[in-house]
Amino acid sequence: MDAAAQAFERTQGWQASLQLGFRQQARRTVLAERRRLGPLAVQRPFYPEGGVCHVYLLHPPGGVVGGDALDIDVRVGKGAQALITTPGATKFYRSSGALARQDQRLVVDPGASLEWLPQENIFFPGAQVELHTRVELQGDARLALWEIHCLGRPSISEAFDCGRIDSRTAIARNGVPLILDRLRVSTDNRSRLSLMAGLPVGGTLYLSHAGEGDVEACRDLLLVEGPDYAGATLIDDMLVVRYLGGSTERARSLFHAVWHHLRPNTLGRDASVPRIWST
Repeated sequence: MDAAAQAFERTQGWQASLQLGFRQQARRTVLAERRRLGPLAVQRPFYPEGGVCHVYLLHPPGGVVGGDALDIDVRVGKGAQALITTPGATKFYRSSGALARQDQRLVVDPGASLEWLPQENIFFPGAQVELHTRVELQGDARLALWEIHCLGRPSISEAFDCGRIDSRTAIARNGVPLILDRLRVSTDNRSRLSLMAGLPVGGTLYLSHAGEGDVEACRDLLLVEGPDYAGATLIDDMLVVRYLGGSTERARSLFHAVWHHLRPNTLGRDASVPRIWST
């Protein structure tokens, strides 16, 4: 391939896809299907708590640039139990104009549970990003999912002073919408509280099969300091916890605490922290 062809290929970005299928087998969940194209992969499954299958999602290039398109498709079969996380933050780098896209479709069958708990997304100034997460719950399927977005790098006082982000999250049960969230960020629309009020970090935790008692139980965990905000809402049986502030560490700490405290009640088992979170 000559230099011109290589340059053209680079401008198109990575086109990557990953399909995962989990199935209950005997006394544990197995990763029964794994198909990949391009730089998306998973490590071998871990079983730190017996039958629950823990999987780490990897993106070897280490960052997403304009022109990249990542498609992730996960299905958790009937009765299976899966926890998926990432070994580090996902970084979306500055773009000269091309859009970076990440599309995630998560299907959870009856009697199954999925915990989708990635580390944060970091959007560098100038990033042009479209994120779409669609969750389809069937029957009594259970879900724990969080998303944490960091605009710029507040640890070095770098602001998100140019760029655009369009993030959508849709959760449905048996085809009926439960949650439709959308966050559209540009450099001139962040003055309102609903659009992050100029703060760099926002996140949401969704936890199914919750009740009024779970909202009460997590109130003490939502105490935050300084300019941070946190709150919880119950929509049918879906607990929605939101964080807005200045620190990904504080966002993660808050969500970890809520997940750890409520997992026995909502998912029917004690919390087992993925060891990758401690490295």
